[in-house]
Amino acid sequence: MITWNSEAEYFKGIGKIGFEGQGTDNPLAFRWYNPDQLVAGKKMKDHLRFAGAYWHSFCGNGSDPFGGPTHLFPWDVKSDPLDRAKAKMDAAFEFLSKMNLPYYCFHDVDVIDYGNDIIENEKRMQLMTDYARAKQAETGIKLLWGTANLFSHRRYMNGAATNPDFHVLTHAAAQVKAALDATIALDGENYVFWGGREGYMTLLNTDMKREQEHLAKFLHAAKDYARKNGFRGTFFIEPKPCEPTKHQYDYDAATVLGFLRQYNLLDDFKLNLEVNHATLAGHTFQHELQVAADAGKLGSIDANRGDYQNGWDTDQFPNNLNEVTEAMLIILEAGGLQGGGINFDARIRRNSTDPADLFHAHIGGMDTFARALLIADNILQHSEYKKVRADRYVSYDSGKGKVFEKGGLNLEDLRDYALSNGEPKTISGKQEYLENLINRYI
Repeated sequence: MITWNSEAEYFKGIGKIGFEGQGTDNPLAFRWYNPDQLVAGKKMKDHLRFAGAYWHSFCGNGSDPFGGPTHLFPWDVKSDPLDRAKAKMDAAFEFLSKMNLPYYCFHDVDVIDYGNDIIENEKRMQLMTDYARAKQAETGIKLLWGTANLFSHRRYMNGAATNPDFHVLTHAAAQVKAALDATIALDGENYVFWGGREGYMTLLNTDMKREQEHLAKFLHAAKDYARKNGFRGTFFIEPKPCEPTKHQYDYDAATVLGFLRQYNLLDDFKLNLEVNHATLAGHTFQHELQVAADAGKLGSIDANRGDYQNGWDTDQFPNNLNEVTEAMLIILEAGGLQGGGINFDARIRRNSTDPADLFHAHIGGMDTFARALLIADNILQHSEYKKVRADRYVSYDSGKGKVFEKGGLNLEDLRDYALSNGEPKTISGKQEYLENLINRYI
C-alpha cells in the first residue's frame, strides 16, 4: 500500500521531470517530450497542452467492486474537510509542477468534499477556489477545464438534468452554478459537461423525448449564466455510450452533434473525446476524432486506453504508439484541438502502489503522445499518405464527378453516365500499404 508521510513534500526524492532524449536510461525523464521543440510550426507543448486529471491522480484510491483502497494517500488523513482539501491541492500542484504539466482539470467534488447543504457547499468551493488561485499564481499552472460531478451522489441515480424529478434537476443546477463560478474565477479555458447518468436503464419507465428536451434547456441555462458572468471559453460535451446507465444520450460523437444541432447549441459547444469511451461505443478513437473534426467541433481529448478483453471503462494510461499516431494524424490535419488539450483521464492500477508509479504513468503517456506527434508530422510532410487518399477520389476532381459534387447532375444524368461508360475498373484501397507506411515511420 502507498504510505507517503511527508507534510512538506508529498513526493520525496523525485525532482522535476526533464527532457533527456532517447539515449537516457533514467526512468524519471522524458525521452520524446521536449516542450519547446518546434513541430509543424508550433512548440510541442502548444500542440499537446497536457493536463493532469485531479480525480484519478489525487482522489482515486485503488478500490474496485471486489476490494477496498490500496492507495492510502497522506493528504487524506486530516479529519477537517477543508484541511484535507488543502493538503490534497498541495500534493496536486507539487506533482503537476514536478511533471511540467501546464494544465489541470477537476470536478467540483474532487476539490472539496460536498454534503447536502447547498450554502455550505458553495462556501467550501469558494474557499478552495481562492486557494487554487494562489496555487496557480505561484506555479503558472492553468485550469484547462472545470466540471461538476452529477453522477456520484445517490440523488442522481436516475440522472441529473434528465432526472424525472424536477427537484433533483435543481440540485444539479446549483452544483453547475458553483462549478462555473469556480471555473470563471480561476480563468478556466473551458467547461465540460459529462453526462454520467444522463440516460436510462429501461425504456419501460422513461420518456426519452422529454428527458432530452430537459437536458437541452439545462445546457442553455448553464451556457447563458456563464456568458452573462464573463466566461468566454468553450463548452465541451464528452460522449459516452453506457456504464453506468444502459444507454446514455451522449452515446458518441455523431449522436452529440445531432443533439447540439437539434437544440440550437452548436455555436457554443464542441466535443471532448475520450479513447475508452470511443471503444465502448464500438468505434475507434480515430473515428470519433474524424467525426468531430469534419464538423469543426474537435475541442479536446481525454487520453487513456481500455482493455480490449474487458467491457468497461478501465482508464489505463495510453501506450499504444500505432493508435496514438493515427489519432495525431487526424488532429494535425484538422489544424489541432480547438480550445482544449490532452487531459490524462487515466489512473494507475490498483497494484501500482509506489509514489513513483504516478510519475512513470504520466511520463509514458506524455512520451507516447510526443513521439506520435513527431511521427505523424513526418508522415504528413514526407510520405504519400495524403496522396494515396486523395487519389481514391480523383474522379470527383474533374468532369462529371466534379459536376455531381456541385449538385449539377440528377438521377437520370447519373444513369446515363453509367450506361455510356460501362463497368468501372477495380481500384485498390491500399489498406495494407498504408498500415505498413505508418509502421515504417514509427
